[in-house]
Amino acid sequence: MTASEPSPAIEVEHLRVRRGEHEVLHDISLTVPRGCITGLLGPSGCGKTTLMRSVVGTQLVEAGSVRVLGEAAGTPGLRARVGYVTQAPSIYDDLTVLDNVGYFAALYGRSRNDANAAITAVGLAEHTRQRGNQLSGGQRTRASLACALVADPEVLVLDEPTVGLDPVLRVDLWQQFHALAAQGRTLLVSSHVMDEAEHCDQLLLMREGRLLAQLSPAELRAETGETSLENAFLALIRMGEPS
Repeated sequence: MTASEPSPAIEVEHLRVRRGEHEVLHDISLTVPRGCITGLLGPSGCGKTTLMRSVVGTQLVEAGSVRVLGEAAGTPGLRARVGYVTQAPSIYDDLTVLDNVGYFAALYGRSRNDANAAITAVGLAEHTRQRGNQLSGGQRTRASLACALVADPEVLVLDEPTVGLDPVLRVDLWQQFHALAAQGRTLLVSSHVMDEAEHCDQLLLMREGRLLAQLSPAELRAETGETSLENAFLALIRMGEPS
């Protein structure tokens, strides 16, 4: 990194996480550039959620360091600067969309107008009076995203936000992610579906708690000689296996 280049949004160095006798993240080092979409991809159970929890500061780590926007992950100064959307929608079923987002707005010292703006940004302006248990799966995901956006975070960490959604809703949600990145936000988005790599500027490819590669979709294709990103990922795994 030269003096003219911005520092990464996220820097992870030699991260190790253990659960009991089992090490789930093995010496992970990576960077996530600012203002773009970085996809964290790999099969279910490979450690993506554990890595994301480490980034937002909710995961106990055994060794290594995680820095976000120049600060240690989980420090109080990052609470309003980093938004986290978990796999399960983080909204209250008995509250309306507006009350859900308004609650998080109050936590971050934001106004009711900020809550309405966040709801509009995720396309739920016509559903503000619906309770959480009246929303579809895709709408619940959008409402959770609005709860994270109301703090106006610089970094958004999204854990498999499109899982279980139909193809049309997935495309719509990715359009929203690109719009957020165009505003200068940094997005770290996990998925176990390799075709979603097409939507990302950079890729972090994981398997069995290890980082296989950090590169762009074009670089992945060039390195493996495959046009399909799923085939390219499989080829990358084979390249790393002992002969």
